[in-house]
Amino acid sequence: MTVVGPFGLSVRDQALEADVQTGLSAVEAGLLDATKSEVPFITDAAQHLVRAGGKRFRPLLVMLAAQFGDPYAPGVVPSAVVVELTHLATLYHDDVMDEAEVRRGVASANARWGNSVAVLTGDFLFARASHILADLGPEAVRIQAEAFERLVTGQILETAGPRDGRDPVEHYLDVIGGKTGSLIAVSGRFGAMMSGADERVVDILTQYGERLGVAFQLADDVLDIASDSHESGKTPGTDLREGIPTLPVLHLRARAQAQGLPEDLELVELLDGDLTDETRHGEALRRLRLHPALEQARRDTVRYAQEARAALAPLPECYAKAALEELCDAVVHRAG
Repeated sequence: MTVVGPFGLSVRDQALEADVQTGLSAVEAGLLDATKSEVPFITDAAQHLVRAGGKRFRPLLVMLAAQFGDPYAPGVVPSAVVVELTHLATLYHDDVMDEAEVRRGVASANARWGNSVAVLTGDFLFARASHILADLGPEAVRIQAEAFERLVTGQILETAGPRDGRDPVEHYLDVIGGKTGSLIAVSGRFGAMMSGADERVVDILTQYGERLGVAFQLADDVLDIASDSHESGKTPGTDLREGIPTLPVLHLRARAQAQGLPEDLELVELLDGDLTDETRHGEALRRLRLHPALEQARRDTVRYAQEARAALAPLPECYAKAALEELCDAVVHRAG
């Protein structure tokens, strides 16, 4: 049993391990190549988060999905580079919107160079992803365009908030289905499609990726409250400080509205106050870490991960399927 990919994922077959490691190494080289510019400053900014590392969750999913066809097909690695470049680009933009100071254990691009450079660098990465995508054919371009539309729509819906009468939790799940689930679904789809897998397999791995993507984001929501910066690679409570609604906070608000318990109402009032104050922010984090809303968010994470695992049921038993199932467990483990 060896370790490969994010969260210490175990791969129990040497041939599969070799394929995945070779593929991920090729993706890493492709990312560095795609982020080079004739302008040294652009290269520095574009490679800032590439060199900071990261889980490479999406490329790993591409590599595992490709095992259901020809994993050495020429489109597999470039498609993995495309999804990771797209993801990296969204991080540059997200950090500007969130005014984040740390990403992947290093200073965020906006903290280092300012918002304008961070936004333009994200745009540069989108452009490079599009350039690679053009060589993968019109169907790949269409799939990526649809996913990108969902991603942006999810971000806009998050910014706009739920319409009157809409359950905030349901609204939020729609948001992260777009913001996170869409691109992880494309990772499964590209891996299977580029490898020439059967259309039914492509559909299964797309559905799996969608559900796993939601679980992945919910685990991040839990980590934003429950982890320290060493675990998450960013400042704990970043979303909390910026007033970004995450699932634990939404569950707290729903419980406070439904039950009216004084301690819940007091915590909601604290969250609605100025959390740029370090004392208030620390107190909000401490109390949320002890609140049942956090455990409720963990249970939701488990539910979506279980749905992702169930989606794999029709696939033949093999080492790649076992690794995809273990990814579900790894996502849940992140959330504690």
